[in-house]
Amino acid sequence: MELAVLGMTCDEERVYEALVAQPGLTAAALADHLEAEVAPLRRVLNSLVDKHLATRSGRPTRYLAAPPDIAINHLVQTREKELSAARAKAYALSEIHRNATRARPELAIEQLTDRETIASAVELLESKAQHQVRVFDTPPYYEPPDGEGAARNTATQIARHQRDGVAHRVIYSQDALTWPKKLETGILPAIRGGEQARMRRTLPLKLIIRDDQDALIPFDLSRSGLQVAYLVRRSPLFTALEALFEGEWTQAVPLDAGATAPTAVDGPDEETRSLLAMMMAGLTDTAIAHAKGWSTRTTYRRLQDLLTELGASTRFQAGCIAERRGWL
Repeated sequence: MELAVLGMTCDEERVYEALVAQPGLTAAALADHLEAEVAPLRRVLNSLVDKHLATRSGRPTRYLAAPPDIAINHLVQTREKELSAARAKAYALSEIHRNATRARPELAIEQLTDRETIASAVELLESKAQHQVRVFDTPPYYEPPDGEGAARNTATQIARHQRDGVAHRVIYSQDALTWPKKLETGILPAIRGGEQARMRRTLPLKLIIRDDQDALIPFDLSRSGLQVAYLVRRSPLFTALEALFEGEWTQAVPLDAGATAPTAVDGPDEETRSLLAMMMAGLTDTAIAHAKGWSTRTTYRRLQDLLTELGASTRFQAGCIAERRGWL
């Protein structure tokens, strides 16, 4: 039965549906309609009244179903609160479990096997950070990038962490920069919020590292999205992940072109800054077109307009001129 998930028994759901269709019946009339015995039916009716799914009135007593859009939604909200409390308890117990097993080398790696558990682990890593969060951000994404917890923090969250003294260092793959709208709606606002961002052509994996405590490695195993992740606590493997990040960071190209500089009166607009950032990151015309949602012709025209505005004949010259003007 569909309403069993809300705590209703099969008998309660059957009787409630009958009351919805035929309001104002007595217990005897309802028993005749359902071909049921009166005594057990009265117990079901009393239960429905206790759950605010039905009311009784008059003599002889007649029963009315509470409006489904109100009564059933109330049950849904109650169950959501119960699930939220259970989830919070699970998070608290998980933290106790992690602390209790942290000193055991054989438990240095924990496998997480569903999206909600992975999302809660990401939230825990980011909220518990005291010094810094380090991230490898690379596709594929199977939901909007800003909604994928393992890949991104919002600019607002990053700005809050910055005020709390928590640094965010993120390395993006080139494919992440070309993901539609991600640069404008995710990366540049995060940089303006205080994120230190760099770019590498490719990244070996997705990764989040919290302080010098633990790390999360999400794996994309199916088209349904993130299904498995490994939570790595302090161990030789964790030390290797830190070394991997720092090695990639050293070789990555800073990705702050035009993202944090104030807009001068005669300076470039936001679209021009975004275009300059993509050019400085080494994106091809095709990659820029994909990221912006432009046609190849429109992309070529926008780039030529920018070069003309700067008085440049090549991208390299355009970069030099833009830097001299203070656009970068």
